[in-house]
Amino acid sequence: MKILVPLPARGFDPTEAAVSWKTLRDVGHTLYFATPDGQVSKADPLMLSGEGLDPWGFIPVLNKLRVIGLLLRARKGARVAYKAMARDPRFLAPLRHADLDSGEFDALLLPGGHHKNIREDYLESEVLQRIAAEFFAADKPVAAICHGVVLLARSQSKETGKSVLYGRKTTALTWALEKSAWHLTKYFARFWDPNYYRTYTESAGQEVGYMGVEQEVTRALASPDDFKNVSAGSEHHYVKTSGIHRDTPNDFTPAFVVRDGNYVSARWPGDVHLFAKTFVRVLAEARSAKLVFTDRAA
Repeated sequence: MKILVPLPARGFDPTEAAVSWKTLRDVGHTLYFATPDGQVSKADPLMLSGEGLDPWGFIPVLNKLRVIGLLLRARKGARVAYKAMARDPRFLAPLRHADLDSGEFDALLLPGGHHKNIREDYLESEVLQRIAAEFFAADKPVAAICHGVVLLARSQSKETGKSVLYGRKTTALTWALEKSAWHLTKYFARFWDPNYYRTYTESAGQEVGYMGVEQEVTRALASPDDFKNVSAGSEHHYVKTSGIHRDTPNDFTPAFVVRDGNYVSARWPGDVHLFAKTFVRVLAEARSAKLVFTDRAA
């Protein structure tokens, strides 16, 4: 199947994009990348190297010494996947957002990232919001992780004028995860750039967290209960919510993913393997249903 992967000009999360790319490619899907200007997108460099995430990270040479940076950066498997993705001819020759036609693709994949560079040409892109709404209108498979869900929350259905997520069950980057990363860097690490982990910050009069991912997504839903998180007291609750543990190709225990029909969502890079595997199943079911429909029509 042909899967569209829009990216910002720079600042996307390498784990969420590359692990998803590898998982989908390995089972035979073709992924087409798109950027605002048709130029190669650049991942958030801090998430690749970890340099600049320690208290001394602003000091040249010394910033090569990483402690917190090694904890927060992409894991080895994700970095290897990113290097392979960065050599993909379609990644190196992306389409332009303005030239996209949703009818040419079978599915949509929306990686996230918290860097402020993803705001204007990704999360706030009217073109991408329109494209996303068209995928939902056609009931084509859509997968979004972390801040990618924000793009969907802002995408409005032509029929209802409401978010495409209105009436859907979803997850996204939770406030607990966002706040813990924000506080870690604000108070203990990247103190000279305290809001590095906050893509949007609150204006005067807004309570802390109002512009957090969970809060914005929840405001777009039919009910606050439609935003899903790991239930208190559930099995492996700490592993799934600590922000320390991440899933692997062979261990999905730390992951939390929500599926609602053809729509799959996840919280953060720690969910990415289960997220991508779940989308593989959705795509297989969609392909099977399409074949059955085609056979009956014939």
